[in-house]
Amino acid sequence: MAENHGLMERLEKAVTRLESLFSDSQRSGGMECDAMNGVNGSIAPYVEAFDRLLNGSVAEFLRYSKILEGDVKTHAEMVRAAFQAQRSFLVLASQCQEPQENEVAVLLKPISEKIQEIQNFRERNRGSQMFNHLSAVSESIPALGWIAVSPKPGPYVKEMNDAATFYTNRVLKDYKHSDTRHVDWVKSYLNIWSDLQAYIKEHHTTGLTWSKTGPVASATSMRSVLTSGSCPSSTPPPPPPPPGPPPIFDTETPPKDEGTASRSALFAQLNQGEAITKGLRHVSDDQKTHKNPSLRAQGPPARSPTKSHTPSPTSPKNSPQQSHAPVLELEGKKWRVEYQEDKNDLVITNTELKQVAYIFKCNKSTLQIKGKINSITIDNCKKFGLVFDNVVGIVEVINSRDIQIQVMGKVPTISINKTEGCHIYLSEESLDCEIVSAKSSEMNILIPQDGDYKEFPVPEQFKTAWDGSKLVTEPAEIVG
Repeated sequence: MAENHGLMERLEKAVTRLESLFSDSQRSGGMECDAMNGVNGSIAPYVEAFDRLLNGSVAEFLRYSKILEGDVKTHAEMVRAAFQAQRSFLVLASQCQEPQENEVAVLLKPISEKIQEIQNFRERNRGSQMFNHLSAVSESIPALGWIAVSPKPGPYVKEMNDAATFYTNRVLKDYKHSDTRHVDWVKSYLNIWSDLQAYIKEHHTTGLTWSKTGPVASATSMRSVLTSGSCPSSTPPPPPPPPGPPPIFDTETPPKDEGTASRSALFAQLNQGEAITKGLRHVSDDQKTHKNPSLRAQGPPARSPTKSHTPSPTSPKNSPQQSHAPVLELEGKKWRVEYQEDKNDLVITNTELKQVAYIFKCNKSTLQIKGKINSITIDNCKKFGLVFDNVVGIVEVINSRDIQIQVMGKVPTISINKTEGCHIYLSEESLDCEIVSAKSSEMNILIPQDGDYKEFPVPEQFKTAWDGSKLVTEPAEIVG
């Protein structure tokens, strides 16, 4: 027993000495270097901190994604490339001075292209069994645009994290009691954004920290970072230092994408901070469509070019989605109702309890679902009507406008998210239904009374006060 104890002590001493030697060798190349700017080959502290994030939560996410395989694994590889593009940009910022705005937009192209690639993958795989996984990543990956946000990039990342949570909650609902691998995947992915928020709070609280010395960043210096890991010097170079640790991931030149210019322009605009509002003009009441119905007949206004992922229907060159044929079919356990236009006679019958319905990009149409079904999702629809008998799970409305829902039987929960205009007609049986809303407006619940319906608006404005021990939030009463 004593021999074992002595052996353990010797092993502990040996490990301690090895750790000390390794730590000294890591510091030896950077003792004389500028701590912030990475001069003479040292790595800036905030780049080292980003590497810890990559080796920690990002690596864990990649590991769990490989376990799930398929589309999730492929998507995760794209996320890895996006984070590597961000690391290259951080190395550039740590060694070079901040350039002009238009040059920043060019330097951000590799990141914006990776973001676009991730979002396009989700759009191409809407029939995937892992669609909620893909959506969680696709909706939140724009968080990497924090480097162009000032003065508070942290809250921007949190907002993107909230967008992911909407879909990860669905994953948890589907797999919480059947496959814990998906639960682990959700935790690992959300940890990325929590760790990124902590990283930003520590190193870039008011915006990306650029070097105060060195050359001004340019496309040439970015290429130098990608190839050699350092920014070219404006003075004759000193003898080459010992090489720093290699990048965590492969650095490859991103593919070209049609949405690059528009997304880069978005990053450039975000980088203006408060100055972004200088170009806005006042709009009088007679120019607002919601206060002047005659304007609605003239067609929708032109969309901003920055929203490349939802191009205007008036731009056929940039809207391949318009070529999709309408879909109404049962695919496995999912009823797909997609791209329906001006159809008021859509009906789904012979439903089963295990089936779900997913309604996507339908316009000026009405759908009736007979029987009992597990859940219904309305996504990206406009002027759409839904009538159904019974739902045992949830009815969700996301990213939609002017939606009308009529419940003939029972439904426990209706969720409304990022939607403008939603009217819900409840039946006598469904009066105990819970309505959950977020980031939505013009919501009304119609309750049956005396053979007719009485309309009740869902509160959109709230007031919060501290009661001495906790925050208390309640709907705000607007005094006319």
